[in-house]
Amino acid sequence: MRLATWAGLLLWTLTATSAFAEDLTDYLPSDVTYDPSIPVPKSVLGFEVGEWHVRHDLLVEYMKTVAASSDRMRIEETGRTHEQRPLVMLTVSSPANLARLDDIRRRHRELSEGATEMPSVEGLPAVIWMGYSIHGNESSGSNAALLVAYHLAAAQGEEMKALLDDVVILLDPSLNPDGLARFAQWANMHKGKQVVGNPRSREHQEHWPGGRTNHYWFDLNRDWLLLQHPESRARVEQFHKWRPNILTDHHEMGSDSTFFFQPGIPSRKNPLTPAKNVELTGKIAEYHAEILDQEGRLYYTEESFDDFYYGKGSTYPDVHGSIGILFEQASSRGHLMETSNGPLPFSYTIKNQFLSSLSTMKAAKDLRQDLLAYQHEFYRSALAAAKEDPVQAYVFGEAEDRTRTNLMVELLLAHDIQVHRLGKRFERGERVFEPGTAYIVPALQPQYRLVKAVFERRTEFEDDAFYDVSAWTFPLAFGLPNPTLKADELSGGFIGEPVRSAPTPKGHVPTESAPRFYAFEWSEFFAPRALYRLVSAGLEVRTATKPFTSETDRGRHEFGRGTIVIPMGVQGDLAPRVPSMLEDIASKDGIDFWAVSSGLTPGGIDLGSPSLVEPSNPNVVLVAGGGASSYSVGEIWHLLDVRFEMPVTVVDADDLSRLDWNEVTHLVLVSGAQSALRGGALDDVKSWVRQGGTVIAMRSAANWAGDELVSSAERSEEKADEKPAVRIPYADYEENRAKALVSGAIYETRLDVTHPLGYGYPYDWLPVFRRGTSTLPLSADPYATVAQYVEAPLLAGYSSQQSQGEIAGTAAVIATRSGGGVVIQLADGPNFRAFWHGTNKLFMNSLFFSPLIGSTRDTRQ
Repeated sequence: MRLATWAGLLLWTLTATSAFAEDLTDYLPSDVTYDPSIPVPKSVLGFEVGEWHVRHDLLVEYMKTVAASSDRMRIEETGRTHEQRPLVMLTVSSPANLARLDDIRRRHRELSEGATEMPSVEGLPAVIWMGYSIHGNESSGSNAALLVAYHLAAAQGEEMKALLDDVVILLDPSLNPDGLARFAQWANMHKGKQVVGNPRSREHQEHWPGGRTNHYWFDLNRDWLLLQHPESRARVEQFHKWRPNILTDHHEMGSDSTFFFQPGIPSRKNPLTPAKNVELTGKIAEYHAEILDQEGRLYYTEESFDDFYYGKGSTYPDVHGSIGILFEQASSRGHLMETSNGPLPFSYTIKNQFLSSLSTMKAAKDLRQDLLAYQHEFYRSALAAAKEDPVQAYVFGEAEDRTRTNLMVELLLAHDIQVHRLGKRFERGERVFEPGTAYIVPALQPQYRLVKAVFERRTEFEDDAFYDVSAWTFPLAFGLPNPTLKADELSGGFIGEPVRSAPTPKGHVPTESAPRFYAFEWSEFFAPRALYRLVSAGLEVRTATKPFTSETDRGRHEFGRGTIVIPMGVQGDLAPRVPSMLEDIASKDGIDFWAVSSGLTPGGIDLGSPSLVEPSNPNVVLVAGGGASSYSVGEIWHLLDVRFEMPVTVVDADDLSRLDWNEVTHLVLVSGAQSALRGGALDDVKSWVRQGGTVIAMRSAANWAGDELVSSAERSEEKADEKPAVRIPYADYEENRAKALVSGAIYETRLDVTHPLGYGYPYDWLPVFRRGTSTLPLSADPYATVAQYVEAPLLAGYSSQQSQGEIAGTAAVIATRSGGGVVIQLADGPNFRAFWHGTNKLFMNSLFFSPLIGSTRDTRQ
């Protein structure tokens, strides 16, 4: 670790007389001349860099202006955010390089093909991706991007010419436009003519949810691997076009800190990342240290941050033969912040980001040969390692849910992973995988390390403390069985044709005219979306709570619990519209419909049975604000609004008393949201539940709901946790605390597929994502525990033996009838980062099938 002298602190304090730079000379190198024909940022912004927080529209406008004025730059729009803001990228290099850009990109990609011999890199530039402010309220990065763009366009001299000859720079000025815009508005609207550094000033205290996240309140720096948002999908598509040698990721941290750059904590490197990556990161760090030392600035390395989770901007490159570099700048939050190190002006934070951008470019030029050679060696060694791996292929798929399977195929393809159709039938235990509904991923491919990272179930780690999640196994997240194959098992034609795309499968609609009933099964992922289209259109539908067999347009068929039945005889004036509605649903949602000619069935219930129950037409209220986790609220908002195309009323905790409870069917409480329910608000909810409302409560809210909304007769008491008092060294506190946490692991549960919340699941095995160590005791009603952790629950990730023991055998899901309503308790969040597709159905079943949950109090054994 290197730390600049504390003389820098004195310099910081003495020079921090203004909250912003007077002009660009406060930022730019003094020994560089600049082309006066290139417009400076102020000519577009109307203010000096750092005087105000730049709005995203002005940031884009300047990037367009400077690109148009320079023959060193090209600009393109790579996508749009949820709020339809443009995602722009500048490609910067010498005019000669820009003229042959396609050839450079082609040759650069050849380094990632795993060839035994190193391709010629004569005249081949290194490629840098410079990405700024993926957290919108860490805005010094995007404001520094203005300076970087100007410097690259206008700087003169041999040093700049040599840089542009040897490097292609991909400048991404705002990785999170929606969050940046939200934060700029907040910081600017609270700035006075006299800047205020008091941390308690409203300027520095964003209101919930803050500007860190994107439109749906997701942390986009966790989405590089998951790709659930348009910003991430556009970014990763560009990443794979180029496979940059270095990717910089510019962030901010606590105001009392200094400046961090990688390497991070050495023991927290992902074991799939080669040691050479850390060596090169260390060499590049010397360039950062040199430029910061010249300015007398404080910094540190090898502490606080790790490189384990591959889903962050600074780690995703590490599994692609690139060098990801995290920069963390102490934040001024607004325009000036009083800190333990003295006053911290916004301009100071911007300049640190600018300086580290300059040092990165210099390092890329000087280390060009090393970086290009490393990229080739990374993929060559990946193929060599793949040949030695006992696992030679991964099979996955589920015939009952083609959409969920295809969504995983789509995700793998987006990461440039080779996926093939399963060539022939494959059996493993009780599971059967068929061509057409199952796929196979060979280990022997250039992306071997990434394949390993997303399929493995690692449970042992060199370091047991994690900055982020410790597991993200794709098949487990999608709830898909995924057997592995060894080399001797592959010699039978299992690897079929390569897959190029994975569109949503088109469902079947019967051609038979005027059937008595239509039916569709609940197993497909988008079945809830299909049902909502029907009930919101006013159709009468029923849910089968017991299995039945019917004669259909395709012969005799067995239908399971949760099957949706559309009785045509009661549809009235809507009946003529039903066939076209089904065509639309089959096309968009991948649903297979069946035509049933008679209500009299050859097996199971008949179609006029009381066991066919009307599902809910949900009118959902989601509690936000207050103590609610904005991430968790955003996950549900996104799930319903985007994925299932259902409206959801997001209500601030302070406004619950104004609700018309007669219009609400479901109240969703994420962790922390329960803090809003006190006094009269709690009485309102209790009364509403007794009259038929459904509460869905997650994590800490689940325990609260059990205490407040479920009668004592339905609850069980937790055992007292008695621990002997022992002395432990204070220095071990942070490490032991991190090890005691379940920061993100995958656990196994057993699901009751006969329960309405389990409808549509073909088997009782259900992996869930687990964060935290709080547990949900089993219900005193044995029928009410819908899912339970198994006795050895850890499937992937880190969890201490103590935590595993405490969680084993406890409840994962409880559903209790309370008066006329239902209280559903979920120990974990089923919609984690919009990625945990395997448990989305649990949540959707909670919305549509809560009326099907009856009281079982009088039938206990």
